[in-house]
Amino acid sequence: MPATKPFELKLLGEGVDATAPDGTSVRLLLSLAGGSTIHFELHAGAVSHAVAHRTVEEIWFVVAGTGSIWRRQGEVESIDPLGPGTSLTIPLGTAFQIRADAGSALAFVAITMPPWPGMHEAVPVEGPWAPTVAAGSA
Repeated sequence: MPATKPFELKLLGEGVDATAPDGTSVRLLLSLAGGSTIHFELHAGAVSHAVAHRTVEEIWFVVAGTGSIWRRQGEVESIDPLGPGTSLTIPLGTAFQIRADAGSALAFVAITMPPWPGMHEAVPVEGPWAPTVAAGSA
């Protein structure tokens, strides 16, 4: 019997695995004890729901498309541009919302620490823009 490898390899699938609580399309990648990776996509011209996480924080890396992200933590609030090569953080407790520009879908890879526990993780909050997509549910 061949030995089991201690590491994994996975290709990004074409199909969507789920819809996130903010309305983005989810393609699950890999995870370890300390964190997980997920590919997200928001279709062109769409606006997500504003949410905050209960127990996880994230690092994002934009791979395609352009748009904007709104983030708020306490009294600190900002709206920043997104485009290929942009990396950003979502610290624990940060409220956030994204919108994709009309020209193309906004796609990014997120590292979630600790690993994503499930749909109950995201809590709806008030954001600056009206969402245009359906939110995923538990």
